[in-house]
Amino acid sequence: MIARLWHGMTPTAKADAYLAFLQERALPDYRSIPGNISAYILRRQDGEVTHFTTLTYWSSVQAIAAFAGADIALAKYYPEDTDFLIEFEPTVQHCELYS
Repeated sequence: MIARLWHGMTPTAKADAYLAFLQERALPDYRSIPGNISAYILRRQDGEVTHFTTLTYWSSVQAIAAFAGADIALAKYYPEDTDFLIEFEPTVQHCELYS
C-alpha cells in the first residue's frame, strides 16, 4: 500500500470554506478512482494560517497515476484552489506502508 501526502495552506479566515470544498470535491474525486483505499483530510491551525494535509492510501503506483497523471510526484490542483491557497507546492510525498 502507498500513502500519498499533499500539503497546502490557507488563511485561517478561509479554512472552513476550504474544508467544505475539499469534502465536497476532492474527497469524492480521490475515492472515485479504482485502487484508492481511503482518503482523509488533516487540518491544523497555526495562528492566521491553517495547514491542510490530504492523506490518501492507494493499492499501487498505477492507481495513483490514474488520479494524478504520469508524474505521480506532481501535486494535483483544482481550479478552485486559487480562491483559497496561499501557495502551490509543486510536489507531494509518497510513502510505502508496512504493518
